[in-house]
Amino acid sequence: MTTLQPTADAENAAALPAPATPATQAVPTRTWIAVIGATLGAFMAVLNIQIVNASLADIQGGIGAGIDDGGWISTSYLIAEIVVIPLSGWLAQVFSVRIYLLTNAVLFLVFSAACALAQDLPQMIALRAVQGFTGGVLIPMAFTLIITLLPKAKQPIGLALFALSATFAPAIGPTIGGYLTENWGWQYIFYVNLVPGAVMIAMLYVSLDPSPMKLSLIRQGDWLGIITMTIGLAALQTVLEEGNKDDWFGSPFIVRLSVIAAVSLAAFLIVEFTVEKPLLNLRLLARRNFGFGMLANFLMGIALYGSVFILPQYLSRIQGYNAEQIGMVLAWTGLPQLVLIPLVPRLMQRFDPRIVIGIGFALFAASNFMNIYMTNDYAADQLLWPNVVRAVGQALAFAPLSAVATAGIEAENAGSASALFNMMRNLGGAIGIAALQTLLTKREQYHSNVLMQSVSMLEQATRTRIEGLTQYFLNHGVAD
Repeated sequence: MTTLQPTADAENAAALPAPATPATQAVPTRTWIAVIGATLGAFMAVLNIQIVNASLADIQGGIGAGIDDGGWISTSYLIAEIVVIPLSGWLAQVFSVRIYLLTNAVLFLVFSAACALAQDLPQMIALRAVQGFTGGVLIPMAFTLIITLLPKAKQPIGLALFALSATFAPAIGPTIGGYLTENWGWQYIFYVNLVPGAVMIAMLYVSLDPSPMKLSLIRQGDWLGIITMTIGLAALQTVLEEGNKDDWFGSPFIVRLSVIAAVSLAAFLIVEFTVEKPLLNLRLLARRNFGFGMLANFLMGIALYGSVFILPQYLSRIQGYNAEQIGMVLAWTGLPQLVLIPLVPRLMQRFDPRIVIGIGFALFAASNFMNIYMTNDYAADQLLWPNVVRAVGQALAFAPLSAVATAGIEAENAGSASALFNMMRNLGGAIGIAALQTLLTKREQYHSNVLMQSVSMLEQATRTRIEGLTQYFLNHGVAD
C-alpha cells in the first residue's frame, strides 16, 4: 500500500470545519426501508433452502415421489439459485433495479404458492426451479443495495441485517419447517412466504426510485460468458448434489457432468479475462481484502451448511426426532443471533474487524469440536451449549467479514462483488454437504462390513434374531 505524507495544504484543510460527506450525512428513511425490504427478501430466499429440506420426507409422501428422486425438489432450487446470482448484477442494469427486484419478488411469491399446489414430482421440480431462479435474485440484490445506497459509516448496520439472511435463516429454517409440517401440513412451508413477501414488496415499491431500462445492454451482453457460466455452474451443482447417491465417478452420468462443468467453467474464466465488458469483474479477486474475504466466505459456507446438514441427520437416525423436535434443537443456533447481530456494528467501531472475525471463526470451530465426543445418549440437552457457542461465532464473523471484503469496492463493481461473494458461500455449502454425505456413506459401509463379519448363522443370537423378525412379519401379514 502507498502511504501519503501530509502536506501543508492538507494540514490547513484539517484545521477547517469538515464539510458534509456521505459518511456523515443522515441516511434518508426511504433508503433504510429499501435496505430492510431487500434483506427481508434475501432472508426468505435463503430460508427456503432449509425450510424445505427439514420437511422433504413429508413432501415426497404428499406428491408420491420416491426417496431417490425426491432429492431433486431441493436440487432444482439450488441449481437455479446459484446460476441466477452471478447474472443479477447485469440484469439489474438492463431492467433497472426497481423493476428487476419488484418483478422477481412478485414471481417468487407466486411460485411459492404454486409449489404448495403441486400434484406430482415433475411439477414440483419445475416450480421449485423457477422459485429458486426468482428467489436467488433477492440475495445478491440486497447485498448490492447495502454497499451502494448506504455510506461507509452505515454499511456495518446494513451488513448486520444481511447477516440475518446469510446465517440466521439457515439455522432457523428447520425450526419453522418442522413446526409447520407437524402442525399444519407441508404445504404451509410455502404459504409462509406470502405475508412477509407482501411486506417486502410494499417496502421496495415505496422506497426504490424508478429509473429507465437499458435494453440496449442486451446486445452488448457477455453472452459467451453467460452461457459457459450457466452450463458450468448448473453441471457442478448437480454433481455435488447427486454425486454421492450415484457413487460419484462410478456413474457415467456424474463423469459426463464433471467434464462439462470443468470445460465450461475453464472457458468462462478465459472469456471473463479477455472480453472488453465481462459479466463479472474477476480482477476484483486480486484485491487483498476481497480475495481473502471470498476465501473465508467459502469456508464459512462449508461449515455453515455442512453443520446444518449433519446435525438433523444424527437427531433423526439416532434419536428418532421428528421434524419439529429437530427444529427446536437447531433453534439455538439461530435465536441468540437475533440479540447479538445488532450489537456487531458497535463492536466493529471499538475493535479491529479482523479481530472480531477471528474470534467469530474460532468460536464457530470450537462449537463443532464440542460435539466430537457424542454418544447415543447425546441429544437436545447436550447440544444446547455447542449450538449457542456456534450462534455467537456466526454472529461475530459474518457482518465484519462482509464489511472487510467489500471495503473500497466502487459502485460500478458492486454487482460483481455481490455476485461473487454470495455465490462462493453457496458453492462452499454445496461442497461441504457433498463431502459430509460421502463421509457418512463411506463410514456406514465400513461399520456395516465390520459388523457383518461378526454375524454367523452358527451363533444362537443370530438364529434368535431371525426367528423374532420372521414372527414379526408373519404377525403383520407378510407371508414370504
